Amino acid sequence: MLSTLTVVLPIFALIFAGWLARRIGVLGPHATTELNRFVVYLALPALLFDIVAHARWIDVWQPGFVAAFGLGAALVFCLTLVVRLQRPRHLADAAIDGLNAGYANTGFIGFPLAFVALGQEALAPTLVATIITVCILFAVAIVLIEIGLQTENRRRDLVVKVGCSLIRNPLLVAPVLGAFIPLAGLDVPAPAETFLKLLGGAASPCALVALGLFLAAERAATDRDPGSAALLVGFKLILQPAVTWILATVVFGLSPMLTHAAVLLAALPTGTGPFMLAEFYGREAAITSNVVLTSTILSVMTISGYLAFVA
Repeated sequence: MLSTLTVVLPIFALIFAGWLARRIGVLGPHATTELNRFVVYLALPALLFDIVAHARWIDVWQPGFVAAFGLGAALVFCLTLVVRLQRPRHLADAAIDGLNAGYANTGFIGFPLAFVALGQEALAPTLVATIITVCILFAVAIVLIEIGLQTENRRRDLVVKVGCSLIRNPLLVAPVLGAFIPLAGLDVPAPAETFLKLLGGAASPCALVALGLFLAAERAATDRDPGSAALLVGFKLILQPAVTWILATVVFGLSPMLTHAAVLLAALPTGTGPFMLAEFYGREAAITSNVVLTSTILSVMTISGYLAFVA
């Protein structure tokens, strides 16, 4: 548990820093939105470009792991989407809820935790899981949000509007552009590499500070929905790793190391991606912020329990 706590403690510190800055008036009421826009338009696109541009085919091509982790996340995402749409709930909000239940914090917690728990050989699967989560699952959610926000009745007009919105979305454009680097056999120039590292490195810390700013804001009691948050946290911390374990062992027969890597990464708490989208698109962010915070706190116990079980 101590190693898990050491990894997640900086996350709480960054959230608390944002909360405190808002409470004592260092940052004003518009800081959450503006900081989130910085992440969405600058920092996170740089991080996505950097991840994809440096992805080596030999590391990424692990079909069994890709299938186990990817299908686990996809199944939980789709199940959440169906459950939330039955409330009924707007498609854009349901898509964000799907991310809340299936978007593991592989980038900020996954790499250090996988290294501590499983060693150097677990870093390549962690990269694969990060690409699946941050690029593919994220992209699917954005497409659904854009579809949900369009009001056109004619299918052709809807497709055109959604397509134009996606082309302008930096969170989709950046990884696509980054993919051309390894496909063309090119290397990122050193100055550009430094630029990407500096800018991309700000994505997670700024998103966590923005989350703290949001949590510090006064909200009406009607904005809180503990039942929904509890459902999404349960899906994230229990259902997703359970489904991933079944897929890894029963369906795809992965090696013990890849199985543990897939389950451990699936058991990670919700990342800040859903919160960034909720803020960026002006959707309900209260449930998302509660899911991110609660799942991060509870994951200290659930992940430690899993590591103790497999030890």
